[in-house]
Amino acid sequence: MLTCKVGIALAVLGVAVCGALGPARAFEGSSSKKEQQPSPLQQFQTGARAYMAGDKAGAVNSLLEAAKRGHAVAQWKLGRMYAEGDGVEKDDVKAFDYFSQIANAHADDAPDTMQSRFVANAFVALGNYYLDGISGTPIKADPTRAREMFSYAASYFGDPDAQYNLARIYLDDKNAKDARQAARWLGLAANKGQREAQAVLGHMLFNGIDIPKQSARGLMWLTLANGAAGSGDKWIRDLYAEAMTKASQDEQDKAGEYVSAWNKDRD
Repeated sequence: MLTCKVGIALAVLGVAVCGALGPARAFEGSSSKKEQQPSPLQQFQTGARAYMAGDKAGAVNSLLEAAKRGHAVAQWKLGRMYAEGDGVEKDDVKAFDYFSQIANAHADDAPDTMQSRFVANAFVALGNYYLDGISGTPIKADPTRAREMFSYAASYFGDPDAQYNLARIYLDDKNAKDARQAARWLGLAANKGQREAQAVLGHMLFNGIDIPKQSARGLMWLTLANGAAGSGDKWIRDLYAEAMTKASQDEQDKAGEYVSAWNKDRD
Protein backbone atom coordinates (compact mmCIF):
# COMPACT_ATOMS: atom_id res chain seq x y z
CA MET A 1 0.00 0.00 0.00
CA LEU A 2 1.32 3.46 -0.89
CA THR A 3 1.80 5.63 2.19
CA CYS A 4 1.45 9.37 1.66
CA LYS A 5 3.74 11.28 4.00
CA VAL A 6 2.54 14.69 5.11
CA GLY A 7 5.76 16.30 3.88
CA ILE A 8 5.06 15.01 0.37
CA ALA A 9 1.44 16.13 0.30
CA LEU A 10 3.14 19.23 -1.10
CA ALA A 11 1.20 22.38 -0.46
CA VAL A 12 3.50 23.80 -3.10
CA LEU A 13 1.21 22.18 -5.69
CA GLY A 14 -2.03 23.43 -4.26
CA VAL A 15 -3.44 19.91 -3.71
CA ALA A 16 -2.31 16.65 -2.19
CA VAL A 17 -0.53 14.73 -4.91
CA CYS A 18 0.79 11.59 -3.27
CA GLY A 19 -1.67 9.42 -5.16
CA ALA A 20 -0.59 10.99 -8.43
CA LEU A 21 3.05 10.23 -8.07
CA GLY A 22 3.19 6.48 -7.96
CA PRO A 23 5.10 4.37 -5.42
CA ALA A 24 8.78 4.94 -4.88
CA ARG A 25 11.02 1.99 -5.69
CA ALA A 26 12.37 0.10 -2.71
CA PHE A 27 16.13 0.30 -2.17
CA GLU A 28 17.56 -3.08 -3.02
CA GLY A 29 21.06 -2.52 -1.74
CA SER A 30 22.72 -2.59 -5.15
CA SER A 31 25.86 -0.54 -5.58
CA SER A 32 25.45 0.07 -9.33
CA LYS A 33 25.25 3.71 -10.43
CA LYS A 34 22.09 3.01 -12.39
CA GLU A 35 20.25 1.67 -9.35
CA GLN A 36 21.54 4.45 -7.11
CA GLN A 37 20.21 7.16 -9.41
CA PRO A 38 17.21 8.88 -7.82
CA SER A 39 13.89 8.01 -9.41
CA PRO A 40 11.83 10.74 -11.11
CA LEU A 41 9.54 10.67 -8.09
CA GLN A 42 12.45 11.21 -5.71
CA GLN A 43 13.78 14.04 -7.86
CA PHE A 44 10.34 15.63 -7.85
CA GLN A 45 10.08 15.26 -4.07
CA THR A 46 13.49 16.87 -3.63
CA GLY A 47 12.44 19.77 -5.83
CA ALA A 48 9.14 20.18 -4.03
CA ARG A 49 10.84 20.22 -0.62
CA ALA A 50 13.29 22.84 -1.86
CA TYR A 51 10.44 24.97 -3.18
CA MET A 52 8.59 24.76 0.13
CA ALA A 53 11.79 25.76 1.94
CA GLY A 54 12.17 28.82 -0.27
CA ASP A 55 15.05 27.47 -2.35
CA LYS A 56 13.44 27.97 -5.73
CA ALA A 57 16.72 27.70 -7.65
CA GLY A 58 17.35 24.30 -6.10
CA ALA A 59 13.74 23.36 -6.74
CA VAL A 60 14.05 24.14 -10.43
CA ASN A 61 17.18 22.00 -10.78
CA SER A 62 15.52 18.95 -9.28
CA LEU A 63 12.20 19.51 -11.03
CA LEU A 64 14.02 19.82 -14.35
CA GLU A 65 15.64 16.42 -13.84
CA ALA A 66 12.29 14.83 -12.99
CA ALA A 67 10.59 16.57 -15.91
CA LYS A 68 13.24 15.37 -18.37
CA ARG A 69 12.37 11.83 -17.34
CA GLY A 70 8.67 12.36 -17.96
CA HIS A 71 7.35 13.14 -14.48
CA ALA A 72 4.07 14.87 -15.33
CA VAL A 73 3.58 16.76 -12.07
CA ALA A 74 7.15 18.10 -12.23
CA GLN A 75 6.42 19.28 -15.77
CA TRP A 76 3.21 20.90 -14.56
CA LYS A 77 4.93 22.69 -11.68
CA LEU A 78 7.65 24.01 -13.99
CA GLY A 79 4.95 25.16 -16.40
CA ARG A 80 3.24 27.11 -13.63
CA MET A 81 6.53 28.60 -12.43
CA TYR A 82 7.47 29.82 -15.92
CA ALA A 83 3.93 31.09 -16.59
CA GLU A 84 3.94 33.14 -13.37
CA GLY A 85 7.63 34.08 -13.17
CA ASP A 86 7.75 32.23 -9.87
CA GLY A 87 11.41 31.71 -8.97
CA VAL A 88 12.38 31.89 -12.64
CA GLU A 89 12.21 34.51 -15.35
CA LYS A 90 8.68 34.54 -16.79
CA ASP A 91 8.69 32.64 -20.06
CA ASP A 92 5.33 31.76 -21.59
CA VAL A 93 6.93 29.75 -24.39
CA LYS A 94 8.63 27.43 -21.89
CA ALA A 95 5.38 27.17 -19.93
CA PHE A 96 3.51 26.36 -23.14
CA ASP A 97 6.07 23.67 -23.95
CA TYR A 98 5.75 21.98 -20.56
CA PHE A 99 1.96 22.01 -20.69
CA SER A 100 2.12 20.63 -24.25
CA GLN A 101 4.37 17.76 -23.11
CA ILE A 102 1.80 16.81 -20.49
CA ALA A 103 -1.14 17.05 -22.90
CA ASN A 104 0.63 14.99 -25.56
CA ALA A 105 1.73 12.23 -23.18
CA HIS A 106 -1.21 12.00 -20.79
CA ALA A 107 -4.38 12.90 -22.69
CA ASP A 108 -5.67 9.34 -22.25
CA ASP A 109 -4.91 9.04 -18.53
CA ALA A 110 -7.85 7.75 -16.50
CA PRO A 111 -9.89 10.77 -15.40
CA ASP A 112 -10.35 9.53 -11.83
CA THR A 113 -6.68 9.61 -10.82
CA MET A 114 -4.97 12.36 -8.84
CA GLN A 115 -2.57 13.04 -11.70
CA SER A 116 -5.50 13.72 -14.04
CA ARG A 117 -6.11 17.01 -12.23
CA PHE A 118 -2.74 18.28 -13.39
CA VAL A 119 -3.27 16.96 -16.90
CA ALA A 120 -6.63 18.71 -17.12
CA ASN A 121 -5.08 21.92 -15.82
CA ALA A 122 -2.42 21.68 -18.54
CA PHE A 123 -5.17 21.55 -21.17
CA VAL A 124 -6.82 24.60 -19.60
CA ALA A 125 -3.51 26.49 -19.62
CA LEU A 126 -3.00 25.62 -23.30
CA GLY A 127 -6.53 26.76 -24.07
CA ASN A 128 -5.86 30.14 -22.49
CA TYR A 129 -2.63 30.50 -24.47
CA TYR A 130 -4.46 29.68 -27.69
CA LEU A 131 -7.15 32.28 -26.92
CA ASP A 132 -4.69 35.16 -27.19
CA GLY A 133 -1.50 33.63 -28.55
CA ILE A 134 1.95 34.53 -27.22
CA SER A 135 3.17 37.83 -28.62
CA GLY A 136 6.38 37.71 -30.65
CA THR A 137 6.35 33.93 -30.98
CA PRO A 138 5.03 31.40 -33.51
CA ILE A 139 2.21 30.61 -31.04
CA LYS A 140 -0.66 32.62 -32.52
CA ALA A 141 -4.22 33.10 -31.34
CA ASP A 142 -6.32 30.15 -32.42
CA PRO A 143 -9.86 30.25 -30.98
CA THR A 144 -10.75 26.91 -32.57
CA ARG A 145 -7.78 25.22 -30.92
CA ALA A 146 -8.62 26.91 -27.62
CA ARG A 147 -12.15 25.51 -27.79
CA GLU A 148 -10.72 22.04 -28.45
CA MET A 149 -8.46 22.27 -25.38
CA PHE A 150 -11.26 23.43 -23.09
CA SER A 151 -13.76 20.97 -24.54
CA TYR A 152 -11.49 17.98 -24.02
CA ALA A 153 -10.65 18.86 -20.42
CA ALA A 154 -14.30 19.73 -19.70
CA SER A 155 -15.79 16.56 -21.13
CA TYR A 156 -13.16 13.85 -20.61
CA PHE A 157 -11.68 15.03 -17.30
CA GLY A 158 -14.76 16.93 -16.05
CA ASP A 159 -12.52 19.84 -15.06
CA PRO A 160 -14.58 22.76 -13.67
CA ASP A 161 -12.18 25.46 -14.88
CA ALA A 162 -12.33 24.00 -18.37
CA GLN A 163 -16.11 23.85 -18.15
CA TYR A 164 -16.22 27.52 -17.17
CA ASN A 165 -13.86 28.56 -19.96
CA LEU A 166 -15.83 26.54 -22.50
CA ALA A 167 -19.03 28.23 -21.34
CA ARG A 168 -17.40 31.63 -21.80
CA ILE A 169 -16.59 30.73 -25.40
CA TYR A 170 -20.22 29.80 -26.03
CA LEU A 171 -21.29 33.13 -24.52
CA ASP A 172 -18.69 35.38 -26.12
CA ASP A 173 -18.54 33.95 -29.65
CA LYS A 174 -20.59 36.45 -31.66
CA ASN A 175 -20.79 34.12 -34.64
CA ALA A 176 -21.78 30.99 -32.76
CA LYS A 177 -23.27 32.11 -29.45
CA ASP A 178 -25.14 29.33 -27.68
CA ALA A 179 -26.48 30.42 -24.30
CA ARG A 180 -28.12 27.05 -23.69
CA GLN A 181 -24.82 25.20 -24.03
CA ALA A 182 -23.11 27.88 -21.97
CA ALA A 183 -25.64 27.48 -19.16
CA ARG A 184 -25.16 23.71 -19.23
CA TRP A 185 -21.39 23.97 -18.78
CA LEU A 186 -21.74 26.74 -16.21
CA GLY A 187 -24.10 24.54 -14.21
CA LEU A 188 -21.65 21.64 -14.21
CA ALA A 189 -18.80 23.88 -13.07
CA ALA A 190 -20.92 25.77 -10.53
CA ASN A 191 -22.00 22.54 -8.85
CA LYS A 192 -18.31 21.72 -8.36
CA GLY A 193 -17.76 25.02 -6.57
CA GLN A 194 -16.17 27.00 -9.43
CA ARG A 195 -16.90 30.52 -8.21
CA GLU A 196 -16.63 32.28 -11.59
CA ALA A 197 -19.15 29.87 -13.08
CA GLN A 198 -21.42 30.39 -10.08
CA ALA A 199 -21.26 34.16 -10.56
CA VAL A 200 -21.96 34.14 -14.30
CA LEU A 201 -24.72 31.54 -14.03
CA GLY A 202 -26.25 33.40 -11.09
CA HIS A 203 -26.20 36.69 -13.00
CA MET A 204 -27.87 35.07 -16.01
CA LEU A 205 -30.56 33.36 -13.93
CA PHE A 206 -31.28 36.33 -11.68
CA ASN A 207 -31.76 38.68 -14.61
CA GLY A 208 -33.14 36.22 -17.14
CA ILE A 209 -30.30 36.87 -19.59
CA ASP A 210 -30.57 34.45 -22.53
CA ILE A 211 -32.20 31.81 -20.28
CA PRO A 212 -35.49 31.65 -18.30
CA LYS A 213 -35.41 33.88 -15.25
CA GLN A 214 -35.06 32.19 -11.83
CA SER A 215 -34.29 35.04 -9.45
CA ALA A 216 -33.94 33.12 -6.19
CA ARG A 217 -31.84 30.39 -7.80
CA GLY A 218 -29.67 33.02 -9.44
CA LEU A 219 -29.20 34.84 -6.15
CA MET A 220 -28.19 31.55 -4.56
CA TRP A 221 -25.33 31.12 -7.04
CA LEU A 222 -24.29 34.73 -6.64
CA THR A 223 -24.27 34.34 -2.86
CA LEU A 224 -22.06 31.26 -3.07
CA ALA A 225 -19.72 32.96 -5.53
CA ASN A 226 -19.49 36.05 -3.34
CA GLY A 227 -18.58 33.92 -0.35
CA ALA A 228 -15.73 32.33 -2.28
CA ALA A 229 -14.53 35.53 -3.99
CA GLY A 230 -10.88 36.43 -3.63
CA SER A 231 -9.02 39.72 -3.74
CA GLY A 232 -9.08 39.81 -7.53
CA ASP A 233 -12.79 39.07 -7.84
CA LYS A 234 -14.31 42.55 -7.51
CA TRP A 235 -16.57 41.79 -10.48
CA ILE A 236 -18.16 38.93 -8.55
CA ARG A 237 -18.81 41.09 -5.50
CA ASP A 238 -20.27 43.79 -7.75
CA LEU A 239 -22.70 41.34 -9.41
CA TYR A 240 -23.78 40.07 -5.99
CA ALA A 241 -24.27 43.59 -4.60
CA GLU A 242 -26.29 44.59 -7.66
CA ALA A 243 -28.57 41.59 -7.31
CA MET A 244 -29.10 42.16 -3.60
CA THR A 245 -30.29 45.71 -4.24
CA LYS A 246 -32.88 44.39 -6.70
CA ALA A 247 -34.00 41.23 -4.89
CA SER A 248 -37.22 41.20 -2.91
CA GLN A 249 -37.26 39.88 0.64
CA ASP A 250 -38.99 36.72 -0.56
CA GLU A 251 -36.27 36.15 -3.16
CA GLN A 252 -33.57 36.71 -0.56
CA ASP A 253 -35.23 34.30 1.86
CA LYS A 254 -35.68 31.63 -0.80
CA ALA A 255 -32.08 32.07 -1.96
CA GLY A 256 -30.93 31.63 1.62
CA GLU A 257 -32.82 28.33 1.81
CA TYR A 258 -31.17 27.18 -1.41
CA VAL A 259 -27.73 28.12 -0.10
CA SER A 260 -28.30 26.19 3.14
CA ALA A 261 -29.48 23.11 1.23
CA TRP A 262 -26.52 23.31 -1.16
CA ASN A 263 -24.01 23.58 1.68
CA LYS A 264 -25.70 20.73 3.56
CA ASP A 265 -25.42 18.46 0.53
CA ARG A 266 -21.67 19.14 0.41
CA ASP A 267 -21.03 18.39 4.10
